[in-house]
Amino acid sequence: MSKSNAALLDDNKEQLLQNQQMLEKEDLVTVVSACTSAQSFLEEIKHTNPEVLFLDLNLGDSYMTGMEVAVLLKLPVLFASSNTAQYIKEMERLKRDHNLCVDHITKPFTEQEFIQTTQRFLKEVDFFKKENHIHLDFGTSKRNKIAIESIVYLSTDKASGAESNNKLIHFTNRKTENLIDFSFSKMEEKGFLKSQFVTIHKSFRVNKNHIKAYHQKTESIEIQVFTAAGKLETKSLQVSENYQAEIKKILK
Repeated sequence: MSKSNAALLDDNKEQLLQNQQMLEKEDLVTVVSACTSAQSFLEEIKHTNPEVLFLDLNLGDSYMTGMEVAVLLKLPVLFASSNTAQYIKEMERLKRDHNLCVDHITKPFTEQEFIQTTQRFLKEVDFFKKENHIHLDFGTSKRNKIAIESIVYLSTDKASGAESNNKLIHFTNRKTENLIDFSFSKMEEKGFLKSQFVTIHKSFRVNKNHIKAYHQKTESIEIQVFTAAGKLETKSLQVSENYQAEIKKILK
């Protein structure tokens, strides 16, 4: 099982350090962020790009709860908190609506309990990763095995001309590729679930798990894609009037 990059959030400094030390002692994950406030956490992970989250639920400030952070980021999450029972319904909704690995452990917990829960959680995450791949043809490169969660969005390839049915596919971890003679109407046949890849415009199909924000003023969404320069870049995509209500509903 390959190690995932993990981000930790707990408003108790001692608990945060203890969780980090337990994870690193057992070499379960690579801790790339560890914060005591949601605001600093959200700023930091823009640069650290975690794959899994370990979150407290009540953070002792009015900025955001751990649940709100999880819903915003839509990443696999293990909640480690003293009040998990209050949030069971929301955890179920997070897991169901966003097709995520979600687990929890209630404080206080022993080191053994935390490690065992984490190991089970990470096994589920790893299994989920292995099972969620599709094979795509990029020009002359055939049957490329692609993790669905690495796909941010698909767009019409306007450079190929109005008559072309080619598309561009944009990722979190590799440069943009061309899909030759690829129809949006047949996406599900290729492995793109309509429940995950939503229409925001006739030219765009977006992985809803990668929508970072909805900007009401401009009626656009914010996403991050991997560029030819080898880094993640924030982009805005316009949401056409026909899809605005549905996209807002999805992002609630």
